[in-house]
Amino acid sequence: VCFDFAKDRYGICPMVQSQQKLDRALVRVQDLTPEKAEQQIWVRARIHTSRAKGKQCFLVLRHQQFTVQALLAVGERASKQMVKFAANLTKESIIDVEAVVKKVEQKIESCSQQDVELHVERIFVISQSEARLPLQLEDAVRPEGEGDEEGRATVNQDTRLDNRVIDLRTTTSQAIFRLQSGVCQLFRDTLINKGFVEIQTPKIISAASEGGANVFTVSYFKTSAYLAQSPQLYKQMCICADFDKVFCVGPVFRAEDSNTHRHLTEFVGLDIEMAFNYHYHEVIDSITDTMVQIFKGLRDRFQTEIQTVNKQYPSEPFKFLEPTLRLEYKEAVAMLKAAGVEMGDEEDLSTPNEKLLGRLVKEKYDTDFYVLDKYPLAVRPFYTMPDPNNPKYSNSYDMFMRGEEILSGAQRIHDAQLLTERAMHHSIDLEKIKAYIDSFRYGAPPHAGGGIGLERVTMLYLGLHNVRQTSMFPRDPKRLTP
Repeated sequence: VCFDFAKDRYGICPMVQSQQKLDRALVRVQDLTPEKAEQQIWVRARIHTSRAKGKQCFLVLRHQQFTVQALLAVGERASKQMVKFAANLTKESIIDVEAVVKKVEQKIESCSQQDVELHVERIFVISQSEARLPLQLEDAVRPEGEGDEEGRATVNQDTRLDNRVIDLRTTTSQAIFRLQSGVCQLFRDTLINKGFVEIQTPKIISAASEGGANVFTVSYFKTSAYLAQSPQLYKQMCICADFDKVFCVGPVFRAEDSNTHRHLTEFVGLDIEMAFNYHYHEVIDSITDTMVQIFKGLRDRFQTEIQTVNKQYPSEPFKFLEPTLRLEYKEAVAMLKAAGVEMGDEEDLSTPNEKLLGRLVKEKYDTDFYVLDKYPLAVRPFYTMPDPNNPKYSNSYDMFMRGEEILSGAQRIHDAQLLTERAMHHSIDLEKIKAYIDSFRYGAPPHAGGGIGLERVTMLYLGLHNVRQTSMFPRDPKRLTP
């Protein structure tokens, strides 16, 4: 056995049980730039790929959306045993390496850090991955269509979701959920700047929020309760309690047996409610401005993430106007009829018609975001305020991104008498919504609001085609795990 002069320079570390406090700075992969050339640094990353080539071993190290090439070569620093050790490390293992950053002559196209590589001097395993992975990360980021041509594998959706912890490591997933976090932060920041108060609302409630059937029942001691389908009642109560402008971010539950690309049984609702002075358009303007601030923030701060997702799922950049385009429902119906669609003036929009309308609006106005105002009263919930001039219409609106609905909202009825009449018209059991109606008996400001689906906004902003891609651990009628 030949002597291994490098045996102290590599190996498997004992499990980190916080035995010691090491005063060692670790550099993030994304910070490995030409400015660091010739510096000796430590990096912690995963082994994305490794290949041995004679006396050399090439590794691609990955952390989050970022990758860098690393090289070990037999020489005064590395023995051939050390190179062999590195070559045999399993993919996805987490390692600490000490290395010298070197500028490269030719860009490394296959890595995000294209201008440098690491010349490894020490390599220690922090956490070893099992050799057999349930899915290969390079298959999981392959653009659709590319796999088919070359006979390479792509990963189907159920395999991804069953092994979500690995699927979430891909550069695409990392980018999607960092951008989604940005949507939440921009939503909060914009509304707080506008003087809104963030509220928390209960999710276990005594009666169905929307008065509808698609509600989950949970056992509650000796009786039954329901999971909230919306924070509707509570955000309106806050308006009646003089909070003026409120928002909340939280889970919403819908027991609809819908197995579509855009329905989940649990999603994150970004909800808004605000008192207005004289016209509900004051609220539409606040909401559209909030959306525009979100779109601008994403465009300006999340280009890296947008580009990362685009590599796998190409799409056109998201377009919006300022001020936001607002169309009336009647105009939309006229546009659809002109395009050959047969529908009644007071019919609800079907999904295909929403999509088609999105295309027509894009052609005519060059925007992916718009508001559709004045829906027919018959297709909206009982608490929607009727239009003052035409009882067939209502003070309600939807907002669309790339031809799909992301927000539904309206001026709410703030008068107990009218609310009772409308509930009876919808054959709703008044006993069940007594607490709701009673909220308005002691003076209530005129108010309006809306609810946005976080996963849909993320999906449509990025031009993705399935809401499961933008829900970290999606829940649909067929999936309760992981």
